[in-house]
Amino acid sequence: MTTRLDRAVGAVLGSAAGDALGAPYEFGPAGQLSARGEEMRGGGGWDPGEATDDTQMAVLVAESLLEHGGLELPDVFGRFQRWAAGYPKDIGLQTEDVLTNGQPWDAAAAHHFQVNARAAGNGSLMRAAGSAVYFAAAGREASMDAARRIAALTHGDRAAWEGTALLHELVRVALDGGDPLTALPQALEAVDPAHRDRYARVLDPGWHPGLATEFNGAVWPCLGSAVWAVRTTTGFAPAVRAAVDLGGDTDTVAAVTGALAGAVYGQAAVPEEWTDPLHVPLPGFGDRILDAEALRDLARRRGCPARI
Repeated sequence: MTTRLDRAVGAVLGSAAGDALGAPYEFGPAGQLSARGEEMRGGGGWDPGEATDDTQMAVLVAESLLEHGGLELPDVFGRFQRWAAGYPKDIGLQTEDVLTNGQPWDAAAAHHFQVNARAAGNGSLMRAAGSAVYFAAAGREASMDAARRIAALTHGDRAAWEGTALLHELVRVALDGGDPLTALPQALEAVDPAHRDRYARVLDPGWHPGLATEFNGAVWPCLGSAVWAVRTTTGFAPAVRAAVDLGGDTDTVAAVTGALAGAVYGQAAVPEEWTDPLHVPLPGFGDRILDAEALRDLARRRGCPARI
């Protein structure tokens, strides 16, 4: 039987594995993974099994939560800044601007949004696996609130907050042994009314990525694509492969899919051939590189419900 701890490890490990699997195919056309038949092959500047900024930022959030015994937003932002100054191979344009615009931690994202009027990318969604596991035991309201607050560090558009909060809630339901797909209606009730309809459309059982009106680098089609991948498959690996085969922002869609599918199926469902080469460099933090076992340990140390 899959235990809660197995599912927690599955969410963290699964997100990282999905990220690394999808990285070489980023911004390419649909169907590349199936056409090439190569997994964890490297490419596009990534070594085989190398996780991208998605997992790197997720680790920074998780380590801050564990070291402080809860959510210390200035510390999380400071870790992000240190990471950005370490010249990561990839960093989202919006995230980079927020972390380098000279504004304080509680104003930088809002400043970016005010200037650009657009900030609904999937950059806060991609890094949410560890925080979703950490806050799950605190319950729906507390977990979703924490997700919004972490998202707001880099994304001034509330659409990004709500998408991240939804992922937190779906992972929480899965960790409790429930079906996150049947929990969607209740989860949507907790979404800010101004954004509820948009998410309801992409999370509806009749929606599929071909109906998306925006690139899956935006937060709502990214989450919708991940839920679609889990809904239309019957296992961890098929779900993540389906996410990568969508093309576009393959690493992030697969990372989000991996977090949700990992919480559903547990760590044993993540293929060893994916986890064996898996590694997560942390630019700005010396020569630190986390392997799959370090990620498992990070998930196991989830601790008690935090103050937020």
